[in-house]
Amino acid sequence: QVVESCVAAAGYSVGEFAALVFAGALGFAEALYAVKVRAEAMQRASEAVPSGMLSVIGQREANYKFACLEARKHCESLGIENPVCEISNYLFPDSRVIAGHLQALKFLQENARKYYFTRTKMLPVSGAFHTRLMEPAVEPLAEVLKSIEIQKPLVCVYSNVDGKKYMHSKHIQKLLVKQVVSPVLWEQTMHSVYERKQGTEFPYTYEVGPGKQLGAVLKKCNLKAWKQYNHVDALEDEETADT
Repeated sequence: QVVESCVAAAGYSVGEFAALVFAGALGFAEALYAVKVRAEAMQRASEAVPSGMLSVIGQREANYKFACLEARKHCESLGIENPVCEISNYLFPDSRVIAGHLQALKFLQENARKYYFTRTKMLPVSGAFHTRLMEPAVEPLAEVLKSIEIQKPLVCVYSNVDGKKYMHSKHIQKLLVKQVVSPVLWEQTMHSVYERKQGTEFPYTYEVGPGKQLGAVLKKCNLKAWKQYNHVDALEDEETADT
């Protein structure tokens, strides 16, 4: 019943492929192959430069872009040419993921108080995803997406790149490639999805798959919408079947 009455879908980073499969825009097997090509190309790009991602919770006064600028200047002083340090994920108010050269991220951790960062934590990933350091992964993904038939989604799907609804199949092809080197605008997407007139009821929201991180983010972005949130673990049915 939930699937039948669904009006919109969104997926975080690689989860966007799952959202597009759900919406009928991509075939499951083709999407899986595209994800494989994307992952391998991103891994190769990661191995080329020592880089990573830093999760940051900041105070109201935090200026993330200024902090990134100073971290890049620090890298230049170490002799790193064209250093990368930029916001790669907008999670919820006062929370960002910053990605780039490891030296830049280390600088931000050491100077966290100066930039009003309350908490910083290195993420267990191999590279600076959603930054220009992933540019080598663009071409392989673009090639594979050209060979896949993409349909207009049956329900609205929101893009990570601009937080807006996909309009047509060429739009999907173009933005899925751009997503690899662009920040994930998840906070902005949450505002787009749940924007409604005062007094209008919020829809039921289902997070499908392992973990409840997106639910936690939704709670911080929109408490009223979160009150209609449910989590569906991918393994629930199988466990029931076994017992």
